[in-house]
Amino acid sequence: MQNMPSILTPDFGLMFWMLLAFLVVFGLLAKFGFPTIVKAVEDRKNFIDESLKNAREANEKLANIKVESEQILREAHEKQAQIIKEAMATRDNIINEAKDKAQTEGQQLLEDAKKQIAAEKENALADIRSQVADLSVQIAEKVIRRQLQNDDEQELYIQRMLNDVK
Repeated sequence: MQNMPSILTPDFGLMFWMLLAFLVVFGLLAKFGFPTIVKAVEDRKNFIDESLKNAREANEKLANIKVESEQILREAHEKQAQIIKEAMATRDNIINEAKDKAQTEGQQLLEDAKKQIAAEKENALADIRSQVADLSVQIAEKVIRRQLQNDDEQELYIQRMLNDVK
């Protein structure tokens, strides 16, 4: 083993200095390096744990929001149905009121028209009677004039009228 290089053969002095260097480096790392690394790992673990917790809470909130949105949507549909039902009832009431009002006004117009027709009929009959009376008087006057053209006929007609009156 003498032909081997000195790096590969374990020498007590070399082993001592290497062990001493290792212990110094290990001591420095244990004093300053490991706490920082452990702290960083703990911080990272806490951050991940907190993120998972927040994610669970967000999922729960999302599930609650979904349930609430479905409930709100259901309530909105119910209100919409109720509003449509009320609107249809109001529409039917308005239509019925309009029909009743139109029928009442139609009846009133019909009665007014009948009254007006009756009044115009009475006026027309009165006018016709008046015209017939005038025509009758005119015809009678013409007939009498024709018959009573001389004095003797007039005297005779007067005598007959007087006899009829008595």
